[in-house]
Amino acid sequence: MSKHQFDYLDELEAEAIYILREVAGQFEKPALLFSGGKDSITLVRLAEKAFRPGKFPFPLVHIDTGHNFIETIEYRDDMIKRIGEKLIVGHVQDSIDAGKVVEQKGKNASRNALQTVTLLDTIAKHQFDACIGGARRDEEKARAKERIFSVRDEFGQWDPKRQRPELWNIFNGKIHKGENVRVFPISNWTELDVWNYIRREKIELPSIYFAHEREVITRNGQLMAASPFLNMDADDTVSRKNVRFRTVGDMTCTAAVESYAYHIDDIINEISESKISERGARMDDKVSEAAMEDRKKGGYF
Repeated sequence: MSKHQFDYLDELEAEAIYILREVAGQFEKPALLFSGGKDSITLVRLAEKAFRPGKFPFPLVHIDTGHNFIETIEYRDDMIKRIGEKLIVGHVQDSIDAGKVVEQKGKNASRNALQTVTLLDTIAKHQFDACIGGARRDEEKARAKERIFSVRDEFGQWDPKRQRPELWNIFNGKIHKGENVRVFPISNWTELDVWNYIRREKIELPSIYFAHEREVITRNGQLMAASPFLNMDADDTVSRKNVRFRTVGDMTCTAAVESYAYHIDDIINEISESKISERGARMDDKVSEAAMEDRKKGGYF
């Protein structure tokens, strides 16, 4: 009788499924935050493995800046139709219209930072006590500090000095009223792990992850997709280049990389040889040395 040999992807998958089931068991109103990026798409596949043939014990939540890549929104809507799960969308434009946030001005204006208010309002409106996300420790040093179960106070703020031990994979989800927990089931994965899992599971992704020809401008040394959301002026020259995106966020803060990686094996080879992290293409992380940690302390996911 042959024995199935677990490889490292099996181990990562089993850990993530265990965490998702812990969330379902410990919390009353969890949610899965979905951005349309590869990490949250991977979480959806893991949730299918954790809970099928039943329904997910949580809705999917997307905080829509209104400045997304159209390919991402189309993928989101097609996926929801396919899996038959509930989607809740919080709109940053609603926060702007209500006067809760003020849209940035200037050439490098972005709605990315405004998402925090919309996220916290959405959590409060639906009384979510746990929010599942696809953040990973290898992405950025502030994320490397965070536990898998990361408690936020009643204002949605994160205090890195008040984190709970997670010895022997024992996760403590006990919180006071008004607090919530951010949960990161693939925290221990790397970018390469995610791509190898996507290849193994044959998961479809938005087309922008693969090389394609697109109109871009060079801004702050980065290739940005030319779009109506960028405040372009006479100094911005539009050119056509072969590019792909390693991470997916707001069009105003997500840069492309020149690439001819048309297939997933090409992408895996490209990542293996890269000396720049995927978050190196996110303009919002370059505001300051502690940009991500400051946003997390304010309630950002």
